[in-house]
Amino acid sequence: MPGMVLFGRRWAIASDDLVFPGVFELLVRVLWWVGILMLYLMHRGKLGCPGGALLSSYLIVLLVLLAVIIGTVSAIVCVSMRGTICNPGPRKSMSKLLYVRLALFLPEMVWASLGAAWIADGVQCDRTVGSGIIATVVVRTQTWCPATSRPALPSSISSRTTPRAHRSPPRSSPTPPGPSSCRRRTTDYDLVGGDQLNCHFSSILQTTGLQHRDFIHVSFHDKVYELPFLVALDHRKESVVVAVRGTMSLQDILTDLSAESEPLNLECEVQDCWAHKGISQAARYVYRRLVNDGILSQAFSIAPEYRLVVVGHSLGAGAAALLALMLKSLYPQVRCYAFSPPRGLLSKSLYEYSKTFIVSLVLGKDVIPRLSVTNLEDLKRRILRVIAHCNKPKYKILLRGCWYELFGGSPEDLPTELDGGDLTQPLLGEHSLLAHGSPAYSFSSESPLESPTRYPPLYPPGRIIHLEEEGASGRCSCYPAARYTVRWSHESEFSKILIGPKMLTDHMPDILMRVLDHVVSDRAACVSCPARGGSSVDLA
Repeated sequence: MPGMVLFGRRWAIASDDLVFPGVFELLVRVLWWVGILMLYLMHRGKLGCPGGALLSSYLIVLLVLLAVIIGTVSAIVCVSMRGTICNPGPRKSMSKLLYVRLALFLPEMVWASLGAAWIADGVQCDRTVGSGIIATVVVRTQTWCPATSRPALPSSISSRTTPRAHRSPPRSSPTPPGPSSCRRRTTDYDLVGGDQLNCHFSSILQTTGLQHRDFIHVSFHDKVYELPFLVALDHRKESVVVAVRGTMSLQDILTDLSAESEPLNLECEVQDCWAHKGISQAARYVYRRLVNDGILSQAFSIAPEYRLVVVGHSLGAGAAALLALMLKSLYPQVRCYAFSPPRGLLSKSLYEYSKTFIVSLVLGKDVIPRLSVTNLEDLKRRILRVIAHCNKPKYKILLRGCWYELFGGSPEDLPTELDGGDLTQPLLGEHSLLAHGSPAYSFSSESPLESPTRYPPLYPPGRIIHLEEEGASGRCSCYPAARYTVRWSHESEFSKILIGPKMLTDHMPDILMRVLDHVVSDRAACVSCPARGGSSVDLA
């Protein structure tokens, strides 16, 4: 949507963005006006005191000024409701209304200052009237000047936030010991990184059900392109497990955002090996630690008959898949299970090669397994088409979206896809939109909506198991009544980003594990169904 032009400058706010702020200000102003009117009517008989005529004139002018402001704000709200996102023509008078509203700030400020000065001069009238005048000045001041700093904490509160090392425990009771699960202890495994109180590792023990002696190496070291990971022995499955952590820090986000492709050198016959740069660098870091530092050699010296399994979630799933590709030549029996991996990870040839030993699990409409640069560009094109074809004002769309998010249901008659035909002109120039409204417009091949992507397409790792919710979608994947079907899916089914209330919650690892537990306990679900094409993968 085109931004408004005020004072010769284009602002990052559109003319239809003022509905909700205007309604809020209108509500405050109307309540304020009614309160002042009641104050004047109830106490006008008590204004015969010295200076009372001045206060009476002040209240009358204030009521008139507020009425003008209320009328201006009402006009701003009404005009902002007109037109559509791509048709700001009916809102062309908005800039003039904003100039009027800004001009009213000056007399409002002057009148508030005069009121404060008159009260300070000691007008001897009823105290209620004086308090009312002071209240109007205070309300105006709070409206003009938002809080710019956080007040200092009282000493009684500040003392509570002082680090324990700089405070003495109260004499009345001894300092309670910390939880036993978070105490420092002598470990039989390598521990790297910031887990000084052993709390992160205690969470790992509780989640996995393993013992201290089952862990070979635990690393909480976290930098850009360097992910935390652990190596443990799973005696029940007779596996050496390498688990890579997903996104949990700003450094991990920067690794995610390094989305350009880079060549991946592997000791295999696969041609055209390309991968996500950030995740590839992270996988190389883990590979160097595992192989060059002898961590895997140490693990297999303890359990030489075990096989190697690599797992991860989200960013960790992508790194685990690339790590498995790198380890394939050294450990031919390696298996990788990638939970909710990113789509933009592997080139087409690597994707086909990874099907023999990598399995990915995707829950519902999870956005990450559908996320890639090319899919984001496709989403942008689709959103522009939807916006261009939408005949509803923005405030109605936002209200319906909030209702849908809070109470569910199905969206009404808002278009969601381009059904063909010419495309309405979208956001390509405010002046032409203002002059001609929003006429039908056919794009040429040079249109930015139709321009080819600058990035090669990348694919998710391995074969994909998709857990789909049956029936109507609830508001949360954790609903106990929800039932899921499990089937093998092709990567083409994840070639578009789906917008929905569960696109983020379906990615959460706790919800994914809860659904997996539910599916495993449900005898009707069939994980071992034959796949469509490709060789079988050992899921044990």
